[in-house]
Amino acid sequence: MMSTATSEHTSDHAHADDHDNGEVHAHVSSPLFMIAIFAALIVLTVITVAVSYVDLGAANTLVAMIIATTKAALVATFFMHLKGDKAIHTIILLGALLFLGIFLGLSNDDLSTRTRVDIDNGARVLERTGAAAPGGLPVFTPPAAPAGAAPAAGAAGHH
Repeated sequence: MMSTATSEHTSDHAHADDHDNGEVHAHVSSPLFMIAIFAALIVLTVITVAVSYVDLGAANTLVAMIIATTKAALVATFFMHLKGDKAIHTIILLGALLFLGIFLGLSNDDLSTRTRVDIDNGARVLERTGAAAPGGLPVFTPPAAPAGAAPAAGAAGHH
């Protein structure tokens, strides 16, 4: 009776670890290796915090992104076991990251068309009004016109 349960139990685990090609892969790393990866992530986090106190100008963002990318690569490669997995999973992850990069790049390009004055005026108006729409979203209202100024063309009748 014990041998039947043991063989069924072993059989179930063998099927759970099977991949499409019938091979059984053990995605097991030594605890010491995982602790070393964890230590590397901690060191990189400390470096990220330390670099945040140094003024590198425009390079601050680049350095932060390089460190964050390195940390993400370590997590995906070893903790998420992409190193021992099928190549298609790595391709899917890299494709998602590529599209994320494109999205962020296009968003950054859009933000670069804004002027600092527009951004500062919006922040001042928000501070002045303290208004928020339902759901907590800020309400941006145009700054009040200086005393004695004529209303802008087409502004009559609009609230």
